[in-house]
Amino acid sequence: MAKKKRTAPAASHRANTSPQQEQGTTLKDMLSADVLQKLKAQSDEMKAAEEQRKQKARTEAEEARKKEQKRLESDMGYLLENSKLDWRKYK
Repeated sequence: MAKKKRTAPAASHRANTSPQQEQGTTLKDMLSADVLQKLKAQSDEMKAAEEQRKQKARTEAEEARKKEQKRLESDMGYLLENSKLDWRKYK
């Protein structure tokens, strides 16, 4: 027969301590207010730069797609391959 594991003493010990005591002091508690403010400002700048980079990439992709579409519209072979073959509609 297998022995049963005892987990009750460990669970009762955790119930007596608060979550703050288990984690100890955090980095936010240890840093001063001006350092935290600088870090938040730097984080905001980085997020704005990332958003700007994504927007620029989106714009470049859109421009490339438009150029490719314009090039394909001037290519007679492409137009013939992708046009509808039901010419009765245009009579």
